[in-house]
Amino acid sequence: MTIVVCIKQVPDTAEVRINPETGTLVREGVPSIINPFDMHAIEAGLQVKERIGGTVIVITMGPPQAESALREALSMGADDAILLSDRAFAGSDTWATSFTLAKAIRKIGADLILCGKQAIDGDTAQVGPETAEFLDIPHVSYVRRIEEITATSIRVQRLMEDGYDVVESSLPALLTVVKELNEPRLPSLRGKMAAKKAVIKKWGMADISADERDVGLKGSPTQVKNIFTPEARPGRKMLEGSPEEQVLALLGELRRIECL
Repeated sequence: MTIVVCIKQVPDTAEVRINPETGTLVREGVPSIINPFDMHAIEAGLQVKERIGGTVIVITMGPPQAESALREALSMGADDAILLSDRAFAGSDTWATSFTLAKAIRKIGADLILCGKQAIDGDTAQVGPETAEFLDIPHVSYVRRIEEITATSIRVQRLMEDGYDVVESSLPALLTVVKELNEPRLPSLRGKMAAKKAVIKKWGMADISADERDVGLKGSPTQVKNIFTPEARPGRKMLEGSPEEQVLALLGELRRIECL
């Protein structure tokens, strides 16, 4: 079985800053990490491999420095890694990103595709489902448990607000996973050493047979107009005491506002 895990390198949210003049993210000097939800996708791929066998291929789209994220995934136990990097990919929105990933995955030939439920820098949760649509395969979002998997089918639990659904699907299929699914393993020393020596495949637009009109800014129907830091709102008040006391205090505040 060929298992493809899509990951994204994102700025560490504890260090995110915005340039007040340009309204864009300050990336210089800001540490980058693998999107936390994608770490659970990597672990899920490794566990599937351990259960039924196969190959885990990790893929990401980004600048050359995103190679470090792929090496981290290799150190955890992934078998191969592919970096989609091309100036033509710059400025991709979720649509163009999904299209590019789908073209690469179709070239690989995957039986199971795994993604984190969303990226912490965008929080759209669109790339996984959109990639499945471009591939014309089934997808299940918010997977909290993989109950059973064979070479041709999979049964999972999909997290819902009031519990979970049990969903069965044929393969190939794409899953987006939540943190409740597993606990990502730590890389071993041997894994780290092997990851340092590993050769990362680098694919550009021509390697995935894409047209420049469909990728990057040209292929993006949406664009970010502005990014800004919300202004702090004054007049905040913390309610203390037991839950009952806090409710009574809140009701008192609401009545006071109504009377103003």
